[in-house]
Amino acid sequence: MKTRFGLLQKLTLSFFTATCLFTTWLASADEVDLLIKKSMAKGNIPGLQLAVVQNNKIVKAQSYGFANLQDDIKVKNDTVFSINSMTKAFTGVALVQLVEKGVLTLDDEIGQHLPELPKSWHKIKIKHLMAHTSGLPKILSGHYIDLIVRGNPKAAWEKVQTLPMVSAVNSRFDYNQTGYVIVGKIIDKYVDGNFVNFITQHQLNPVGMSLTAAAGFEYMTPVIKNQARQYLFEESEKRFINIYGNFSYMMRTAAGMNSTATELAQYLIALQSKKLVKNLGMLWTPVQLESGEIQGFNRLENGYAIGWQVLDRERHSAVSASGGNAVTMIHYPQSNVSIVVLTNLVGALPIQFVDDIAAHYIEGFKL
Repeated sequence: MKTRFGLLQKLTLSFFTATCLFTTWLASADEVDLLIKKSMAKGNIPGLQLAVVQNNKIVKAQSYGFANLQDDIKVKNDTVFSINSMTKAFTGVALVQLVEKGVLTLDDEIGQHLPELPKSWHKIKIKHLMAHTSGLPKILSGHYIDLIVRGNPKAAWEKVQTLPMVSAVNSRFDYNQTGYVIVGKIIDKYVDGNFVNFITQHQLNPVGMSLTAAAGFEYMTPVIKNQARQYLFEESEKRFINIYGNFSYMMRTAAGMNSTATELAQYLIALQSKKLVKNLGMLWTPVQLESGEIQGFNRLENGYAIGWQVLDRERHSAVSASGGNAVTMIHYPQSNVSIVVLTNLVGALPIQFVDDIAAHYIEGFKL
C-alpha cells in the first residue's frame, strides 16, 4: 500500500511538473504571438512567418497575417517569401565550401581568378567583395533594383567597368552589389554548371530545402506556388503598393532567392551542426578594414563577414542575414538559439524586434 501510494505520489508530482512546464511554455508561446502581432500592427506588416531554433531543434514555427492582400490569402507555414539579400549568406557558404575544397582562398586577389577585369580592380581580395569594403563603383543606380543601364545587364556590366573607384580598397564599408557580380563569375569559373546549381546541389538539397530549391533565384518574376506577394506601405496615402522586380542572372549571388522560415531554420541547424562547412569562424568573422576598424550598417549590425552581418556587443553577440529590410535570420552562438522572421513588407525591419523574440528563449537575456 505504501509502495503504491509512493508511486501514485510520484506520478502525481510528475504530472504536476509536466503540466507546469507545459503551461509555462504555452504562456511563453502566447507572449511571443502577442509580441509578433503588436510588431505587425506597429509596422503595418501584412504577413509574417516565424521559426525558432533552440539547441538544434525547431521549437516554434508559426504564421501570421496575409500573404496576399488582394485575395485575402493567409500566410501558412509553406508560404514562400522573397528573401532578397539574405541570398548573400548562401553565396558566402558557397565560397567557404570552395575554400575548404582548396579551390581558392578568401585572401586571393580577384585579378588572379579573373584577369580580364580592369587592372585597377586586380588587387581587391575576395573577402573585400563579400564584406562590401572593395571600393568598387556601383552597378545599381540607387533606385530600388535598377541597373545603371536600366534593363540591360550586359551594358550595365560593361559600363561599371569604365567607372572610377569610389574609395580606396578596404578603407570603408559601403554596401555594393558589384562585388557579388564578380563573386558569381569566380564561382562559375570553378564549379560544374553555375553558382545557382552549385548552391542548390551543395546547400539546398542536402538540407532538404525543397520549396526553396523549387522557387529558384528569380525574385518575383516566375509564378511560384504559395508565394507571398511583396509590398511597400505608402505612409502619406496610408496604402500598400505591390513590388515586382527581376534579377538578371549576374545579380543572383546578391539577391533573388525565395524560402520559408521553417526551411531556413533547417538551414541554420545544418550550419550549426557543420554539415555544410566546417569553418564557421571563417564564415562569420567580420572583415577588418586597413585601419583595423570593423564597420557595418549601423550600431546594431556593426560588422560584415562573408555574406553575413555581425552584431558585436557585450552580451548576446550574434550573426545575421537580412534582405530588403523585410526578412532576417539571426543566430546567437553562445545560447545556441536562432530566430527566423520573414515578412512581405519592404521596410518592416524585423532585425529591430528579433532580439525581443529571442528574450523569450534565452534565459536572462539582456542587452
